[in-house]
Amino acid sequence: MIIENFKPFVGQHCETTATGSLLKQLGLEFSEPMLFGIGEGLGFLIWSMKIMDFPFIGGRVKTDALTENICRNLHLTLEVKETSSLKKAWKNVEAELSQGTPVGLKLDCYHLDYFTNKIHFAGHYATLYGYDDQYAYLNDTDQQGCVVKTSLKNLALARNEKGPMSSKNLSYTIEQKKELPDLKEVIKKSIYNNATLFLNPPIKNLGYKGIKKTAAVIKKWFAVSEKIKSEFQTSAMLMERAGTGGALFRNLYRDFLKESIETVGLKELKKAHEEFIEHAKNWTTISELFMKIGDTKDEKYLNQASELLLQISDNERKTMLSLMEACKQ
Repeated sequence: MIIENFKPFVGQHCETTATGSLLKQLGLEFSEPMLFGIGEGLGFLIWSMKIMDFPFIGGRVKTDALTENICRNLHLTLEVKETSSLKKAWKNVEAELSQGTPVGLKLDCYHLDYFTNKIHFAGHYATLYGYDDQYAYLNDTDQQGCVVKTSLKNLALARNEKGPMSSKNLSYTIEQKKELPDLKEVIKKSIYNNATLFLNPPIKNLGYKGIKKTAAVIKKWFAVSEKIKSEFQTSAMLMERAGTGGALFRNLYRDFLKESIETVGLKELKKAHEEFIEHAKNWTTISELFMKIGDTKDEKYLNQASELLLQISDNERKTMLSLMEACKQ
């Protein structure tokens, strides 16, 4: 059962790639940065739990929210299914595929055959567009080509994994039942909502407050870690290369703002785009400093990273405040 004429979406981030591929089958084609922006995707998270080897640093809104935001802002119908039953989970996707409808899946990438860097991350997304007796065929991020396959057994394990960011065999489909709203208004609303959330986080681990908190967290992390090299350098890799589009998603938001300037026609967007060029460079510098911390265990680089995080927190706060004021409805 393979969907004929399936049109792959080539992207750098898993959720925008998965959702972008579902939209593409509907004839709705947006760039990945535009999807990320319409999805109100920019954010920040610093999180640590006893079951985690080291703190997780993320640069986007919580899992699932990006797709929910895209569908809400574009007046699309999103149907999400979850179940603890492996049998029912497969029947859910099998039924959609039999109707020629590709399905978005939430997975733990650890189990997928084509992932060589085996790290548990249960907030990964891909689109299932077919299967045979042995393999499932997926549209995933472009790290090894946008069209990949994994064994049916491992797909089931990936869907059913437990842990942080996991869901119960989550699958989703998207339909268009209404005309798309005016893109200019969609962009302005998305920017306003994203900026408002970033500036008013419910807890201090999120948004600009989370970035400020991270300046202190990394010093505590350094003091207690027994694996400074592997932990800091893995974190650097996750920030820069693990589906973030580079610079902890700031490259994607930078490019979204650039693409939006002509459509929206606000001078504040041009200024914010220029500022996000610098924000992105700063996050790449953070990942480089984390690599140096791992190589040298020198607190000099730790202090540089901490100081830069404080600057980033203040700079991004100012940019997002400007965007929120400019895009008020």
